[in-house]
Amino acid sequence: MKLLLFDVEYFWFDTHCKTIETVGDVEIEERIEDTAVVFIHAEAEDEERMSKVIKSAVGNIKWYLNKVNKNKIVLHSFAHLSSSKSSPEFAMEVIVSIEEKLKNKGINVYSVPFGYLYQFSIHVKGESLAKVFKEI
Repeated sequence: MKLLLFDVEYFWFDTHCKTIETVGDVEIEERIEDTAVVFIHAEAEDEERMSKVIKSAVGNIKWYLNKVNKNKIVLHSFAHLSSSKSSPEFAMEVIVSIEEKLKNKGINVYSVPFGYLYQFSIHVKGESLAKVFKEI
């Protein structure tokens, strides 16, 4: 799994088109202020170590939120951080599990709808911790 984390002034997105026919129909435009954003890439090898990947992802996200002094995160599936890709079903299941575990820890979690392409705009802060890459 790959995580690309950002400390942002805002994250704006708008659904553009559905890429997975089995997901529900969603049209949403949203702007989330003063948040962290994590682009999540689930890899094929993660499918054999699901619980470890989820636990490590949650731990890394909590660590990052503590470092940037935030209690809010946007989860964004982003299948462009590695040439190894899990199945879409696995990626969706992992992201839902991460979301649930973070919410259970009192963190405000937003997720962009899975299975869509988006327009998005992101204003990343300038500090060195505003941009962090983690490999699980």
